[in-house]
Amino acid sequence: MENGELKINNMKLLLITFLSLPLVLLGDDYEVPKTWFGDPDLQGTWTNASLTTLERPDEYKTLIVSDRDALIAKRMTKEFVDAQDNYLEPGETPKAGADVGGYNTAWMDFGTELFKIDGKYRSSIITYPEDGKLPRRWIGWGKEAIAIARMFRQADHPELRSLGERCIVGFGSSGGPPMLNVLYNNNYQIVQSPGYVMIMVEMNHDARIIRLDSEYNPDNMRRWLGDSIGYWEGNTLVVKTINHHPQQKFRAAIRHQILITEEAEITERFTRVGKKEILYQFEVNDNEAYKDIWKGEMPLRASDEKIYEYACHEGNYAMANILAGARAEEEN
Repeated sequence: MENGELKINNMKLLLITFLSLPLVLLGDDYEVPKTWFGDPDLQGTWTNASLTTLERPDEYKTLIVSDRDALIAKRMTKEFVDAQDNYLEPGETPKAGADVGGYNTAWMDFGTELFKIDGKYRSSIITYPEDGKLPRRWIGWGKEAIAIARMFRQADHPELRSLGERCIVGFGSSGGPPMLNVLYNNNYQIVQSPGYVMIMVEMNHDARIIRLDSEYNPDNMRRWLGDSIGYWEGNTLVVKTINHHPQQKFRAAIRHQILITEEAEITERFTRVGKKEILYQFEVNDNEAYKDIWKGEMPLRASDEKIYEYACHEGNYAMANILAGARAEEEN
């Protein structure tokens, strides 16, 4: 009887070993490179340009999108871009008093398709709540509504205008945290040194410096992109950010609008999952602006493009025109 049980146990062990063998053979054998000082290497230029937006569009009911629907989204975007580029015939000019338009699509870089994670197309960056929508606390948003409306109406001097218009930070939450894709300039350059990780954001050349295994600054020191401390969990860089700047509460772009209050706590995770990809994940905990935490993830894909200087002030004709228009309106 004992020999029979021993044989059965040996057969079970052999079966478990056999079943687990394919997982080992087919598992991800990617070895994360290391810097010369031993940290996992995240360095390089990366992009998060994608048709996938922060919140899930109403036409999608689930996080995972079928290949067919992803192809439809890609085709519709191309048709939209082509139409934008050809709304005037060669040599034709807009009619007097008509909208002259803004950027043409040569300046746009919002991607050509929905992004994939684990080989599946995604309908939203948000993974929680499961409906892919921000769990807004409308009372908290309402408190900021008056200040937001006033900011876009006041034009007594430049410092009353929004940070993006003043070339202080990029539009929306491109610089983060969380780092979200926008209409253009969706590239990031990561540089590492002992004790530090620096993320250079293409949009307005925001340089975000993350101190590793360090202490937070005093509460009265409020940086434009918050105060970020990082540490390593295996091959994953975990970054926790607090003490957000009061003028960075409302972050608006064409593709997302979020509210990050001064006391929000944001956790980000950067994991190198391949030679040409970093998995970027985040969690926002902000009880004043949201009824629940919200989470998201997206790939950062390697780019061969260089990041050039974002000469915002040098080309900021709009600011002078906004102020000049306000003065002309006062005279009338």
